[in-house]
Amino acid sequence: MRYIGALFTHQFPLIWIDFRGIQDAFMRDKSNDYFENSRRATYVQRQYAIANPLGFKGYSANCWGLTACQGPGPDTLLIDGVERQFFSYGARGVPFGPDDGTIAPSAIVASLPFAAEIVLPAIDYFIDELKFHDLNPYGFRTTINPTCATKPDDACGWVSPWHFGINQGPMVLMIENYRSGLLWRLMRESPDLVRGLKRAGFSGGWL
Repeated sequence: MRYIGALFTHQFPLIWIDFRGIQDAFMRDKSNDYFENSRRATYVQRQYAIANPLGFKGYSANCWGLTACQGPGPDTLLIDGVERQFFSYGARGVPFGPDDGTIAPSAIVASLPFAAEIVLPAIDYFIDELKFHDLNPYGFRTTINPTCATKPDDACGWVSPWHFGINQGPMVLMIENYRSGLLWRLMRESPDLVRGLKRAGFSGGWL
């Protein structure tokens, strides 16, 4: 098994499948399930931003979220006496990186069903403090990098000029799962999905 710390790996499968209470052999051995695993991964992301081991600007309890996303690179810049390497597209993750100070708001919003108690304050921070929604009325841009800033008082720093459906879609779908569980309920009614999960060794809970 290969390590990957990007949040999308936790979010994308759980957009469609309610993993609460169902387990395969691996999770039965750990007395856990994949939903709880994703909840913990969300908290790890926030704790990493609080610790901020690489000293990037902007990271805080309400400004976190590393995933596969676009960044301001490839480039290397000397910032406040520190040589910083910035990447373009890459699967950023915690706690082992890669990390170049790029934060994806979509990674925060799509974690809403896992840990609303830390996600909702982070969304409020992006809207109320960073005024990030003001940069585009259609929703959050793909990424920011506060370290890669052209002006010292620029809290967002580099802002992605793009919107990607692969970021926007999971936000909308996971907001609905948080609100009503609609997608999870619909997918539970799919005989192919149920059969596939059982063949993969899942049991318990709603199965």
